[in-house]
Amino acid sequence: MIDKIAASVAQALPRVAEGATVMIGGFGTAGIPSELIAGLIEQRPRGLTVVNNNAGNGDEGLAALLAAGCVRKIICSFPRQADSHVFDALYRAGKVELELVPQGNLAERIRAAGAGIGAFFTPTGYGTELAKGKETREINGRMHVLEHAIHADLALIKAERGDRWGNLTYRMAARNFGPVMAMAAKQTVASVHEIVELGALDPEAVVTPGIFVHRIVKVPRVATQAGGIRNTA
Repeated sequence: MIDKIAASVAQALPRVAEGATVMIGGFGTAGIPSELIAGLIEQRPRGLTVVNNNAGNGDEGLAALLAAGCVRKIICSFPRQADSHVFDALYRAGKVELELVPQGNLAERIRAAGAGIGAFFTPTGYGTELAKGKETREINGRMHVLEHAIHADLALIKAERGDRWGNLTYRMAARNFGPVMAMAAKQTVASVHEIVELGALDPEAVVTPGIFVHRIVKVPRVATQAGGIRNTA
């Protein structure tokens, strides 16, 4: 019987090797698998390459992973924002490397890995520092840059609902990079707010099929100071 449900975050996460590449879902503060990141920090891995849209917010989540000294390099689109002080300090001190990738290219490089595409040509970035040292080619009268797929050893993503086979649905903007990251990694672990019985998810609404997910773990919603419930999309 296929049952991918883990009893805890610690049980859901595989042992992450030094120097591994880890994709972490999220767009700004939407869809960040905070509990999975906290579990990864507990392992104290070293030399990680992290793939994310951002480079951390405030002092939690990805920022906490950076502060713990686990990350050697980050591949992202938006490393700097109002509260990216952890990344800023580490980068200025030469303690973390940065590979800056235009957002569309980042999504497509991840998707390409899941689709078995080794590389692709895109006009985005041509003529800028981001294309320095990369192969270029003229296609239909327009110059393009060769971009390679990004593969990962592990993807950590956040979904809304899942079943024991690992089928997942998402909540609005929390969907972001989760589906393509799940396809691009050797192992995918997803946190969900609700685990349902097989057949409860409308097949037409399943965004990430269970074949791409190795473990899921249920995490609570975050209570606000006023006593309400915040969905933390």
